[in-house]
Amino acid sequence: MSTPLPMGEQSPPRNPALLRLGFRPFFAAAALYAVIAMGLWWWLLAVAPQDLIGIQAPVMWHAHEMLLGYAMAVVAGFLLTAVRNWTGLPTPRGALLAALALLWLAGRLLVWGGDPALARAAEWINVAFPLALAVAIAVPIWRRRQWVNLAICGKVALLALAAWLFHEGLAGRLQYGSYMGRYLALYTIVSLIFMMGRRVIPFFIERGVDGEVSLRNRRWVDLSSLVLFLAFTAVETLSPLAPAALLPAGTVLAALLALVHGLRLYDWHTPGIWRKPLLWVLYLAYAWLVAGLALRALAPLAGWPLTVAVHAFAAGGIGMMTLGMMARVSLGHTGRNVFEPPRSVGWMFGLVLAAALVRVAAAWAGEATLALIQASQFLWMAAFGLFAVVYLPMLWQPRVDGADG
Repeated sequence: MSTPLPMGEQSPPRNPALLRLGFRPFFAAAALYAVIAMGLWWWLLAVAPQDLIGIQAPVMWHAHEMLLGYAMAVVAGFLLTAVRNWTGLPTPRGALLAALALLWLAGRLLVWGGDPALARAAEWINVAFPLALAVAIAVPIWRRRQWVNLAICGKVALLALAAWLFHEGLAGRLQYGSYMGRYLALYTIVSLIFMMGRRVIPFFIERGVDGEVSLRNRRWVDLSSLVLFLAFTAVETLSPLAPAALLPAGTVLAALLALVHGLRLYDWHTPGIWRKPLLWVLYLAYAWLVAGLALRALAPLAGWPLTVAVHAFAAGGIGMMTLGMMARVSLGHTGRNVFEPPRSVGWMFGLVLAAALVRVAAAWAGEATLALIQASQFLWMAAFGLFAVVYLPMLWQPRVDGADG
């Protein structure tokens, strides 16, 4: 994902730079929203009245917006850009790309409405956005007959189901809907990271470290990780319906997945990654996902809250992976050298790593829990604020090499 593909006869770019390729508006929106949404979460926890927003309890708003707001924007930017590279066919740009971005933005604004009509509008917009994204990437994939990539469209469409479940549950129309919606969203996004990570992380490592390296990828790991994670997602999502049977099943599946993905992580290790921030951030992000699986397996046995695993997945795995991919993709697709990133990237990645560590540690902090949560919030805002300062000018300016994209 580092160079533009030839797209046949093209006229000079007519669209503003920000609307020429999907990563531009969506990575910009994700970076800004990561700061805004976390700042609002701090405010809601620390000083605000508790009944201001349509998504009822503030913790529900936080879960919804970090998954179906922030992470959804990064998924959109990444896939709209990646599918263009895979297929050699255009994905939405110009007015159509702007419409997609505005649809995403409308979903962020309308959840603050306490009126039932606004809450219903927020629901349908948050359902419509992933469906629109799935169609946008499915069209070029279908035209190129890249049938294997249609699985990605299916995962994106699952996020529409997650949004519907979440909103229906909060409105009281579907028992356990909010639980099922947020866990389906969390694990669908994690599954997308596992899928895309398997494609790009070893590729980036082999070409990014100094010297020759060839990483091992075991076929049985690829197949077993896919089947086990599908089962794990289904069990975890549906666990409120039969907790006595499904929660223990989730524990066993999480333990097996931690072993399988831990082996994959071992196979991908080479000492050279620790000298390259754009590599170690992806490696550590994947390690956070493995840690999340291990914590999910251990939590019920040790008497820990399941939110320990949730924040390992979300703040650690999703947070680090999305920031790392935005940093790399933005460099490559604006014509810059991914092997010479800005020096600030190491600070960004260190800050988000610290945010995840502090947030997970808060589960065992007793009376200091709120203080650690707030520390984690400010570390997160610092990481994404630094990304915004450094990268937003790249996103709204044309490519430095004069190419389109």
